[in-house]
Amino acid sequence: MQNFLPRKAAAAASLVALGAGLATGMGRIEFKGSPAIASPNQSNLIAQSVPSFAPAPNTIRDVVRNTGDAVVRIDASRTVSQRLPNFGNDPFFRRFFGDQLPQGGTRERTERGQGSGFIVSSNGQVITNAHVIDGADQVVVTLKDGREYEGTVVGVDSVTDVAVIDIDGKDLPTVKLSDSDKIEPGEWAIAIGNPLGLDNTVTAGIISATGRSSADIGAPEQWVNYIQTDAAINPGNSGGPLLNARGEVIGVNTAILRGAQGLGFAIPINTVQRIADQLVANGKVDHPYIGVQLITLSPELKDQLNNDPNSPFTVEAEEGILVAKVMPDSPAAKAGLKAGDVIRTSQGSTILESGQLQNQVRSSRVGDRFALEIERGDRSIEITLRPEALPQS
Repeated sequence: MQNFLPRKAAAAASLVALGAGLATGMGRIEFKGSPAIASPNQSNLIAQSVPSFAPAPNTIRDVVRNTGDAVVRIDASRTVSQRLPNFGNDPFFRRFFGDQLPQGGTRERTERGQGSGFIVSSNGQVITNAHVIDGADQVVVTLKDGREYEGTVVGVDSVTDVAVIDIDGKDLPTVKLSDSDKIEPGEWAIAIGNPLGLDNTVTAGIISATGRSSADIGAPEQWVNYIQTDAAINPGNSGGPLLNARGEVIGVNTAILRGAQGLGFAIPINTVQRIADQLVANGKVDHPYIGVQLITLSPELKDQLNNDPNSPFTVEAEEGILVAKVMPDSPAAKAGLKAGDVIRTSQGSTILESGQLQNQVRSSRVGDRFALEIERGDRSIEITLRPEALPQS
């Protein structure tokens, strides 16, 4: 997005699209040889056995025709106050400003930004990124056919970068949503949006990876496991849909890596739906929080900790999840969890990586019961904790 809010390092550089030819297919593979070697029937059998590595002719064009009308441009603006300098009667500055010497005070100015979104209900519910509209005084939603609507912000969740807008419309075009838990690397991916102010731009590529953590892309403050794609995503694509070859939304385009090419990231649509439902129902999202910093143990990490004279603790285990820090007055602290504990099981299942427990907590609800088995020194201890709402700070 070309936005007025400070952005993370993950949303600043241009990407390069895949090579041309995706919309029309890769062409047929031909086998050349003497007719005496293969009969026509045998040739047909060979041709039928050759796998197709490209979508059917015009697949991407058809997706755009069926979906493009539901993709919108979002223009957001806000008014900010700017403090003016006060130079008093300083003779040095009076030489340059004369009688117009600034005497302090404030002035207002308008900051503007632009992004993308898509309509999910015919009566005007629009999904976009939180950073596209966060802090905006005015939101204008423009459809592909040129119709403009004043947008009302239903809710914004900066933790997942999801937002919902309402526009006063009827019988509006909508998108179809897919199940993002079922996508796999190598599947086709199509992005539609308004990069750099170029409305209704279509790019295509593949799903490069799934389950990329927020730490992987340099945005640890956000709680999302991202879809990675090499479909070209640029500032202004933020909030637009990432589609599969059937024209169903699998994610919301949100970030790119500075200085990289072919590295774009989208929020899985299942996550978006869960957050959007809460925003519509409550206007906010309560994210479950237990208040710990976790590290995946390994023999190397164990040796490093035990041989470091400045380490606050030693560990006996070579695998499991090490509790590196417990936040004061957090659910973990209230339950008795301590730095140096090693978590072995959660809800009765063995867990060996910190990401496993983080995903369990993030997919839970505030107040849910978590039964943990921990190792503290040479003892095994059972602890029960209940996540609380993530503090606003």
